[in-house]
Amino acid sequence: QVQLVDSGGGLVQAGGSLRLSCAASGRTFSSYAMGWFRQAPGKEREFVAAISWNGGSTYYADFVKGRFTISRDNAKNTVYLQMNGLKPEDTAVYYCAARARYMFTERDNMDYWGKGTQVTVSS
Repeated sequence: QVQLVDSGGGLVQAGGSLRLSCAASGRTFSSYAMGWFRQAPGKEREFVAAISWNGGSTYYADFVKGRFTISRDNAKNTVYLQMNGLKPEDTAVYYCAARARYMFTERDNMDYWGKGTQVTVSS
């Protein structure tokens, strides 16, 4: 069993930065691919970024490439999402997610979810 606690959201002006964190419980954190999704009001939850169990592979949605960076620290059981150059359209609840072994770009087949952290970008 893995529990995910995501944090780091807040209110920021356009062009600003935030770093989201996702702390995982459980001894098997390093065997999970980790990632982030987001959901804006009235929209479906969408993929943002993912990182493999050892950090050797990363995937990004096209709309965040060059602005967001995903990373992980297995010694701390934590995955991060550094968000730079934030835009008002990045406003959403951001959810941490985990999937055993395999990388992902779809929200189906995820094993665990965090409760989400709100990111609001003002223009």
